[in-house]
Amino acid sequence: MAFANAQYLEAINRNLQDINGKVNVSFEFFPPKTAQMEQTLWQSIERLAPLAPSFVSVTYGANSGERDRTHDIIKSIKQRTGLIAAPHLTCVDATKETLVDIARDYWQNGIRHIVALRGDLPPGSTEKPALYAADLVEILRSVADFDISVAAYPEIHPEAPNAQFDLLNLKRKVDAGASRAITQFFFDTEKFLRYRDRCAAIGIDVDIIPGILPVTNFQQLQKFAALTNVAVPQWMHKAYEGLENDAATRNLVGANIAMEMVKVLSREGIDHFHFYTLNRSELSYAICHLLGVRPQIAV
Repeated sequence: MAFANAQYLEAINRNLQDINGKVNVSFEFFPPKTAQMEQTLWQSIERLAPLAPSFVSVTYGANSGERDRTHDIIKSIKQRTGLIAAPHLTCVDATKETLVDIARDYWQNGIRHIVALRGDLPPGSTEKPALYAADLVEILRSVADFDISVAAYPEIHPEAPNAQFDLLNLKRKVDAGASRAITQFFFDTEKFLRYRDRCAAIGIDVDIIPGILPVTNFQQLQKFAALTNVAVPQWMHKAYEGLENDAATRNLVGANIAMEMVKVLSREGIDHFHFYTLNRSELSYAICHLLGVRPQIAV
């Protein structure tokens, strides 16, 4: 058994060596709320930019202040780095007219890629949203020829009544014109691979890009997971046990877990990984290095 496992790991490592430099990566950031957080954000962007990601995205709040910060950061990223900067855009608490105006403004400012989401409902809200992500994709397509990413949920959206309903909702977004789907973070690679197969079985023919979250704060992760219907395996609880006050070891554990996921998924043909950076660059940079995604060195 040990020999068989060793052979399997060796095969994965050989596969990883073969694909070095042949994968695409993208990174997600969120708008900073303080001057110190803004400094950390830009340090991370400047660290990751030389890896030439396919795009970088910036999350989006449901109120005007958050929207303005996202808008400003997106424009700054484009101007300062030349990267393809993709703002998140949500339709909760927004009219069709407002969304059209926002989309036109992005297009006029050279922003061509948008991550289209329904967005989180206000706490305690029981009203049915007026617009959903599929509607937003249609609105964007009516404004201009945007490159549109949407969300996918290998472990089912928290509000979906069942897996089939959730899958059909993704198909509606794709049929409306989405270019690709980026998944919620997950830790069970088998769930992702089964989900990818189910997407293909019902005719979803866009790339399903795995969202990878390198975990540095396990307590924070558990809060995120509870809100997003993501299962945290028992082995992860064991892995982070006793590390509450040991940030350096937590980082090593988090990097190792994410790297092992990437190895398995790359062996299964995945060639694009989307990293939820939480505005930190260290672990994402290390994993990209392992993948062979490295700064171009002038000869």
